[in-house]
Amino acid sequence: MDYTQVGKIINTHGIKGEVKVYPLTDDKNRFSKLKTAYLGDNKIKVEIERVKYHKDFVIIKFKEFNDINDILCYKENYIYVDEKERVRLPRDHFFIFDIVGCEVFNKDGEKIGIVTEVLQSASNDVYVIKDAKRNKEYMIPAVKEFFTSIDIDNKKISIDPIEGMIE
Repeated sequence: MDYTQVGKIINTHGIKGEVKVYPLTDDKNRFSKLKTAYLGDNKIKVEIERVKYHKDFVIIKFKEFNDINDILCYKENYIYVDEKERVRLPRDHFFIFDIVGCEVFNKDGEKIGIVTEVLQSASNDVYVIKDAKRNKEYMIPAVKEFFTSIDIDNKKISIDPIEGMIE
C-alpha cells in the first residue's frame, strides 16, 4: 500500500492522549474529513475520534489512545494516509515528496543534480538542486518556462534554464 505524509506529531496535548500536529498539507482542514490514519514508521492504523484547530496546528484525538503515556512514544513521528485518502492533484501539479529526490537534467541531457528541497513562497515554489560533483546548489523557480518535462515515475526532471541560472 502507498502512504502519504499529512502531518508530524510535534507534541502531546493535555493528558488524555491528544496530540499536537504540524500539518504537511496545504489544506489543514482536511483532517476533519479523515476517519483513519497511520502512525509512525510501522504505519499503525488508528481511528480519528476528534479534530480541533489551534493557530497553525491540528489537535487530534485517536480512539486507541486515552492517556498521555500511551501516545508519548509517537512524538516526532509522522501521520500518514493511504492511497484512497490521498488528495487528487490537478494535472501538472505534484506533491513535494514526489519532487524531492528527482534527478535534474538540462535540455542536452547533462545531469545538473538532485532536488534536495522545495521551498514554498507566496508566488511560486523554488526547487533546490544539489550538484554533488561541483559541490554547488542551484535554486530554480518552479515555473513552466524553465521545465521541459517532469517524470515522477522515473524521478527525472528536464529543465531549460536561462543564462546564468546554472554556472
